[in-house]
Amino acid sequence: MAERVIQVAPSILSADFSRLAGHAKQAIEGGGTLLHVDVMDGHFVPNITIGPPVVASLRKAVDVPLDCHLMIENPDQYIPAFADAGADWISVHQETCPHLHRTLQLIKSRSLRAGVVINPATPIGAITEVLDMVDFVLVMSVNPGFGGQKFIPASLEKVRKLAAIRTAIGNSFKIEIDGGVDQNTVTDIVRAGADVLVAGNAIFGTGDPRLNTERLLKAAQEATLARV
Repeated sequence: MAERVIQVAPSILSADFSRLAGHAKQAIEGGGTLLHVDVMDGHFVPNITIGPPVVASLRKAVDVPLDCHLMIENPDQYIPAFADAGADWISVHQETCPHLHRTLQLIKSRSLRAGVVINPATPIGAITEVLDMVDFVLVMSVNPGFGGQKFIPASLEKVRKLAAIRTAIGNSFKIEIDGGVDQNTVTDIVRAGADVLVAGNAIFGTGDPRLNTERLLKAAQEATLARV
C-alpha cells in the first residue's frame, strides 16, 4: 500500500497582505506545498477578496502551485484570466455552475488541475457525475465567505464518503478540505480521508507562519499512522 501524502495548503486570506509574499514564503518553508487563493466576488459569497493581479504577483514570488478557489458567479468568464495569471489548480463551486462538466473542461483545456467544490449543505450526490474528470474535490467545512469560522463536524462524513467512492471506482482524485482546519480538528480530518488541508487562521492568525505550518503538518502526518 502506497504511503499517504498529506499536503498543507496555507490560505492567504488570513495572511497580512502588506507582507503577503513574505508570509507566503514562511508558510512554504514550514512545509506548505501549495498556496490556497480564495477568490470572492461579493455575490456568491458575502465578501470581496482578490483577482488575477494578485495571483500574478504571487506567481512571481513563489514557485509552488497556486490553488485558486473561485467563489464567484460566472466562473467561466474568469477562468482564462486566472490561468493567464499563473494559477495551477482551479476549483469551482457546484452551486454556481449550471453546466459543471463544461466548466471543468474549460479548466482542463488550459492544462490546469480542475476541482469541484461543495458547500456544507450540498450533498455528495450532486457531484458524482463529474468525479471521473476532476483532479480534486474540495469539501467546505465552513460556509464560504470569511476566515476564522468554526469547523462543521458533519463535513467529516462527506470526506469519508468521498474516500469510499474513490476506492470503489479506482480513482485518484485528491480530497481537499477548507474551513476550521487547526490543531484541534486536523487528526479527525486526516483520519476521515482528506489529503489536502487548507488552513488560514491556524497558520497566519498568530505567531510564526513557518512554525505554525510545521506543527500542523506534523500533526497531520502523525494522524495518518493512526488512521483506521
